[in-house]
Amino acid sequence: MSIRSAAAADLPAIAAIYDAILEQEAAGPVYTNWQRGVYPTIDTARQALESGTLYAGEEDGMLWGAVILNSIQLPEYRVIPWSIPAEETQAAVIHTLCIHPAQAGQGRARQMVAFCEDEARRQGKSVMRLDTWEGNLPANRLYPALGYRFAGATEFFFQGFIREVLNCYEKLL
Repeated sequence: MSIRSAAAADLPAIAAIYDAILEQEAAGPVYTNWQRGVYPTIDTARQALESGTLYAGEEDGMLWGAVILNSIQLPEYRVIPWSIPAEETQAAVIHTLCIHPAQAGQGRARQMVAFCEDEARRQGKSVMRLDTWEGNLPANRLYPALGYRFAGATEFFFQGFIREVLNCYEKLL
């Protein structure tokens, strides 16, 4: 099992993970506020790949998860009462962390977060920030269990079309 920088050849498998999550949610329960064909898509992954911020979890040649790790703090982050001050140069931000439903419940998300923390430290970052939909119960349990502090929640106008309340978390690295 490894987590590594994604390659162009990984894009179809990452898009398949996005689709598998949306297919599972069609039957319930729903843990994301994603919209099929809108976000996330293979283009979401491609843009992250091109910027060098897309990572993939793999075991025995099969991808089980993906994450985008960069320094992009959404505009709504400005209204969150963060307790750890961090400029963009100091903060790493986890986006679109996803685990294939067939691999859920095996500690993969914990492994992905630990990888992101290590990678952020390697990049010289001192703070990790992230947001997750208020209805994402597994994520809202996971992050505090991993030492993340709930910093606040606000309505985001995500990608210019999804209005949603996102819970924001932070951790000193």
